[in-house]
Amino acid sequence: MARRLPSTPPVLPGFTPVHVLGSGGFADVFLYEQDMPRRQVAVKVLLDEVVDDRVRQMFRAEANLMARLSTHPSILTVFQASVAADGRPYLVMELCSSSLSERYRREPVPVSQVLSIGVRIGSALETAHREGVLHRDVKPSNILLTAYGNPVLSDFGIAATLGESDPDEPVGMSIPWSAPEVLADESRGTIQSEVYSLAATVSTLLAGRSPFEVPGGDNGAAALMARVEKGGPRPTGRPDVPPTLERVLANAMSRRPQNRPATVMELVRGLQQVEAELGLPQTPAEVAVEAWAVSSPVPDGERTVVGGLDPAARSGRRRRTRSSLRGGVAATASQSVGTVHRTASTVRRKRGPRAAVVWGSVASAVVVAALAVTAVVAVGRGGDGTVPVVTDLSATAGSSSVTFRWTDPGLRPGDTFVVTADGTSSQQSGTTFVVTGRAGAEECLQVAVNRDGRTGAASDERCATIGGSS
Repeated sequence: MARRLPSTPPVLPGFTPVHVLGSGGFADVFLYEQDMPRRQVAVKVLLDEVVDDRVRQMFRAEANLMARLSTHPSILTVFQASVAADGRPYLVMELCSSSLSERYRREPVPVSQVLSIGVRIGSALETAHREGVLHRDVKPSNILLTAYGNPVLSDFGIAATLGESDPDEPVGMSIPWSAPEVLADESRGTIQSEVYSLAATVSTLLAGRSPFEVPGGDNGAAALMARVEKGGPRPTGRPDVPPTLERVLANAMSRRPQNRPATVMELVRGLQQVEAELGLPQTPAEVAVEAWAVSSPVPDGERTVVGGLDPAARSGRRRRTRSSLRGGVAATASQSVGTVHRTASTVRRKRGPRAAVVWGSVASAVVVAALAVTAVVAVGRGGDGTVPVVTDLSATAGSSSVTFRWTDPGLRPGDTFVVTADGTSSQQSGTTFVVTGRAGAEECLQVAVNRDGRTGAASDERCATIGGSS
């Protein structure tokens, strides 16, 4: 089907149209030059055929919301919003150089950059969620790069909101990055579906293809939807992507929403932990805090909540049930117990025969502490600088496993335990960890605390032999 021609740019006082930048199903985007202050800007103009009184009211609320959210450093800045003389609403926005969709197929994106992008965009989503707003279309093409190369999230819910004329009507979606429950019309979007979309986007940037795309195969809408429905995304296939990162993404893209991280911040913590393991500078996760929301009230009639945010889900913690994922990844049964296994190919000899095990991804429940001292807090830079240390790690050997236990040394909301065995780390909130394997295999463990993105000193290593004495 032929693409439609862009609409005519409206006459806007103080702005001169230059040329069209792009077209979508609900709007066109034009390059304008602003007269004072003189600068180039991007102007999104809604199509005349979608505009009615209801849309104008929704647009006003959406524009006010976008203006508030765009104070976040990783959300596209909105300078102005109004209605043109011809009746079409428009947004004047920061001009960005390109989107990530123009890069990931052209060249591999370094792992360090992908992790930084994931943390920055994740912190933007977390801030939106705390305001009761879902984005609903997280994907590479909606992550733009500023003139300084910084990623920003764009298109917050305008197109999705326009599709909500009926509560039972499915919202617009981008198949390769949409969660299975959204594609199946079982949900119109939740925090967990946004966790999925962010993880799928990070995976795409690493792999150079969407998670369920088959190079040279059938990648039509029906084929992609069928693969997403079955679950089990393809690994990135890059040798420089650490197994820990593959597990973080696989867990966040679990087929069952309840097996994913409960919040985007929980996924962000996992990405920060991978940065720490790789020895990379840790990207701060900047999230708005309650003081900002209280000091910037919005009239009830102008507040837009782009549905699907369950108050219980927003509160953070949630129980998880055991779930198997493809590619040798298994999710743990609950917050209090972590179970780890490794495949024989990953076994290292260390003071005796090692157990054949497959690593599991540990579900961690992360609740970010609300700091009411500044409008924006850089997570990873606050606190009193002290991180508690686990001092009483114990091990109990069984016939086919070793159970490690320790006492909570004083975790705060948002802290997690970093469990390290055989050189590989995972995060959890519980104080028990189980390693299974064959009799005679010696298993060793260390535990540290991660606070505000920093991992403190590890406990003394504790070892035990499966089938033997502790």
